[in-house]
Amino acid sequence: MAKFLVPGAASAAIGAVVGVVAVVGVTFAAQDNTRPEIDRSGNADSSVLNQVEYGTR
Repeated sequence: MAKFLVPGAASAAIGAVVGVVAVVGVTFAAQDNTRPEIDRSGNADSSVLNQVEYGTR
């Protein structure tokens, strides 16, 4: 019986550890949800919505 009990317990323990690591990793990845700051240093006279247009229309 120990022939199956030890590998089964080890597999369950490793599976639990991998599951916890996966949950914590996904949680940390999902927390990085901030928007980047918008660069408003463009020239307002030569841009539309702060996007410089090159060339003529």
